[in-house]
Amino acid sequence: MIINLLFVFAGFVILVKGADFLVDGSCSIAKKLKIPTIIIGLTIVSIGTSMPELVVSFTSSIKGHSDLAIGNVVGSNISNLFLILGICATIKPLIFKKETVKLEIPIVIFLTSLLYILGNNGSKKEINQVEGFILVILCVLFIILNIYLAKKGNNSVNEEINLSIGKAIACIIMGISGLKIGGDLVVNSSSNIAASFGISEKLIGLTIVAFSTSLPELITSVNATLKGEIDMAIRKCYGV
Repeated sequence: MIINLLFVFAGFVILVKGADFLVDGSCSIAKKLKIPTIIIGLTIVSIGTSMPELVVSFTSSIKGHSDLAIGNVVGSNISNLFLILGICATIKPLIFKKETVKLEIPIVIFLTSLLYILGNNGSKKEINQVEGFILVILCVLFIILNIYLAKKGNNSVNEEINLSIGKAIACIIMGISGLKIGGDLVVNSSSNIAASFGISEKLIGLTIVAFSTSLPELITSVNATLKGEIDMAIRKCYGV
């Protein structure tokens, strides 16, 4: 039990560092290609902070641990929207911007409702490949919307990383390797913990795995709150 827990957290640390390497390398190559900073910030950097959840859920799904994948996704969102926002609110009052209340929060509610509908629209209670593609397309559209809103508001995203091409490629390779190793460690160890206690993998995904993979958002949001960047803290809690 203790060894498996250590493996889960070791895997998580490797996941986070792998995501960091991947983001650093990708950002540097994007800068070499003259891609605008705001695009880099709202795509590569934003997706990079969600990479632990993505890799753990993807690895779980590939290995046939769908309960662990679903538990991780749902649990991470619960952690982001309640635990992280709650902690940030105890530090400083969270003031929501007009576009967040009128547009972004309704979008989050709609997508959460859509997930419930897709998961309950058949006898098998599953999300099939076509529905998966729909969710991916909606994610891309959400990113495009945020880029549009950021440009409209003249917001900029600072990303100072600028490595040479050789170092950037090395970072990407190390990042992908770290994500693979870390993902395998988390999934395999979490499955072992569930088996040893005779509990469902979904419960492990909702608790241990979800909290662990939400730590980057927690750290980022708390730091943003302490610096007075309230809007950034709020946005990190729903994946931007």
